Amino acid sequence: MDERVIRFDESADFLRSRIKEIPEIGIILGSGLGKLADKIEDPTIIPYTEIPNFKRSTAVGHKGNLIFGRLGGRSVVAMQGRFHYYEGYTMQEVTFPVRVMARLGVKTLFVSNAAGGITTDLHVGDLMIITDHINLMPNPLIGKNIDEMGVRFPDMTTAYSTRIRKIADEEAAQMGISLKRGVYVAGTGPTYETPAEYRYFGAIGGNAVGMSTVPEVIVARHSGLEVFGMSVITNESAALSEEVKNDENDVVIAADKAADKMTALFERIISKL
Repeated sequence: MDERVIRFDESADFLRSRIKEIPEIGIILGSGLGKLADKIEDPTIIPYTEIPNFKRSTAVGHKGNLIFGRLGGRSVVAMQGRFHYYEGYTMQEVTFPVRVMARLGVKTLFVSNAAGGITTDLHVGDLMIITDHINLMPNPLIGKNIDEMGVRFPDMTTAYSTRIRKIADEEAAQMGISLKRGVYVAGTGPTYETPAEYRYFGAIGGNAVGMSTVPEVIVARHSGLEVFGMSVITNESAALSEEVKNDENDVVIAADKAADKMTALFERIISKL
């Protein structure tokens, strides 16, 4: 067996020994979006520091816990904070928790992030369903393929589930929540984008930009997981000027304000799966 799979299984076996129920659904919570974890019923909270082979999350607004329990009547595991390439981790380390989720039995992955709006129709507080992505990071599948988990050349034509996107639209309409849809551009960070970069990302087809998510989605699809993604718009390119600049604390504050809306929607979607 591939030595990488042995490490995934070490982590998965440890988690099985600590939890009451094997999760069906995984959730990755981005900057300032940890509120969803508070909605998980009968939670088992396991810090990353206790899990074999896991790294530490150092980003602002990321607590660094795996939370197991039930949400929307389904068994879930939520990452309260993710790992980023800009923290100095390799792409394999960034995506390690997704591999562990797959080995644990997770079949569906929800990913969320705080993102900058590129197009003028996106404003602070908007929720954007991710319909596709543009990857400007190193691909996490570079290197020897993990044959036990997926094929050498996985298809990314429909990286984000059309089935779940339809459910999201239906539930949001019933809840009176307006959703945007768009393409997420993933850059390495940790610098925020320049105005020229915003214009470039828009020209190549992007609607929102951030520093995460896509590596996890690529690995999830390689592992056979169905994926749903959502961005919370926390800053916007049109507002940038020499007087108004991006700030990490403002991003977390904006995400926190929108987190209740996203949490309620995620719970409704999960209950319909």
